[in-house]
Amino acid sequence: MALAPLAHVLFTRVLRYDATAPHWADRDRFILSCGHASILQYAMLYLAGYGLTLDDLREFRQWGSSTPGHPEVGHTVGIEVTTGPLGQGFANGVGMALAEQSLRERFGQDVCDHHIHAIVSDGDLEEGVSHEAASLAGHLGLGRLVYVYDQNHISIDGPTELALDDDAVGRFEAYGWHVTDLGDASEDLDAMEAALVAARAEHERPSLVIMRSHIGYPSPTHLDDPAAHGLAFDATTIAEAKAVMGMPDEPFWVPDDVLAYYREAGRRGTPARLDWEQRCAAALSGRAAEWEATLASRPLGDDWVQTLPSFSEGDSPATRVASQSVLNAVDRVVPGVLGGSADLTGNTGTKLSDTTAFQRSTPGGRQIHYGIREHAMGSALVGAALHGGVLPVSGTFLVFSDYMRPAVRLAALSGAKCVFVWSHDSVGVGEDGPTHQPVEHIMSLRLIPGLTVLRPADGNEVSGGGSWPSRATGRLPSSRVASRRRPLKGPRRSRSTVWPRAPTCSTPTMILSWCLWGPAPRWRWRSKRRGCSAPMA
Repeated sequence: MALAPLAHVLFTRVLRYDATAPHWADRDRFILSCGHASILQYAMLYLAGYGLTLDDLREFRQWGSSTPGHPEVGHTVGIEVTTGPLGQGFANGVGMALAEQSLRERFGQDVCDHHIHAIVSDGDLEEGVSHEAASLAGHLGLGRLVYVYDQNHISIDGPTELALDDDAVGRFEAYGWHVTDLGDASEDLDAMEAALVAARAEHERPSLVIMRSHIGYPSPTHLDDPAAHGLAFDATTIAEAKAVMGMPDEPFWVPDDVLAYYREAGRRGTPARLDWEQRCAAALSGRAAEWEATLASRPLGDDWVQTLPSFSEGDSPATRVASQSVLNAVDRVVPGVLGGSADLTGNTGTKLSDTTAFQRSTPGGRQIHYGIREHAMGSALVGAALHGGVLPVSGTFLVFSDYMRPAVRLAALSGAKCVFVWSHDSVGVGEDGPTHQPVEHIMSLRLIPGLTVLRPADGNEVSGGGSWPSRATGRLPSSRVASRRRPLKGPRRSRSTVWPRAPTCSTPTMILSWCLWGPAPRWRWRSKRRGCSAPMA
């Protein structure tokens, strides 16, 4: 309830959108990073005319409803990203800003020129991924990013001061953000509007508006009460709050004039959208097919698979090297590929040969250096993919997929079309030791519903075995697991072969059994007690 005035300002005074065309490519994006406050967003989507009904609001958090407990993209019209795990929406927005800037540089401001807005919470800023993402956004100068920090000083356990006393202004200024501290202004509509308009005018830096709010307001019983965080107010408490606002004690009461006001606000962007369509048609003269392929992240033409490289049987490179060759071939036919890595571009085969680095001074580059920020990289890929107009690709070592798992899981839940390249896939990774030897990772990643995990055995499987080709035309996230070294040469061995002198113990023990089932080595479980072995990957 305390954020209702802010939502009102955003949806009636600030955001550029058209509820009659919710998928307008040049609309402003809005992210509710604190997804547990989803009823606020659902209420605004109902009021603005996105298609939700009062019955949908009555079914909030019920099985099969259009109003689940946390916002889910693709499930409810008007939801841009799936949020819930705190910090993810914050980093998703950075990915959206990357996609927006890439498209703006490529096609011009007549085609792409919008902002990414988000409401973030104390919990979002406590999560480490917010640091990674904020640091990256500040470094790159993502000026179309405008966040509001709802600083209500409340967590589930009690006041945030139990665990948090950061200087948010100093923190984000150190990242290179434009920061406005509104203070206790959560009921001052004009002050919020002025701060947001000023933030939108700042094009060189991302912006953070810090606003002190009071959870539970205007409830006399639960004002600034930690219990209000997840409490379903009883009838008496609801009646008390409505009395403060001068509203009748009637469930789901929406006066006709209020609904008409918001519905008009939801249609206010229609002239801007129609004007954009005219400008877009003129700006894209002769490039319409490229634009459509870019929005869909699909190849231009039908014979593009024939352009992918092939490798001779006796000279197949390491699959990370083959993946590099195939990625550049895909880049030449799929417009909008965004390559990137967490400081391992050459190691993982994710360097695009026909572009420059995406930097503040070269925003048209399509090679993103995420730095040592694997978690933010994964979340940014999800946001960029859901924004549309780019096919984001990232690379790091397979062992570091641990840092990315929350984002990878949400990519699968969201159906975000992005590609995770994880190289150095087994024990043959050099002298780095067990910390860098991924043993259980592929199995655990294959447990994520909706994530395709492909581990091509040689260069030709990378190129033509359903690896890159199927993903370039598909709709779901996928991962490419690549080897550090070339496939081993030698006679094929049976799957039951285990090298002699294996370690023995009375519990299941992981041993290396270099059985060549195909050209790549495999780990196997060996159990002396059970007298059996089973393939791991």
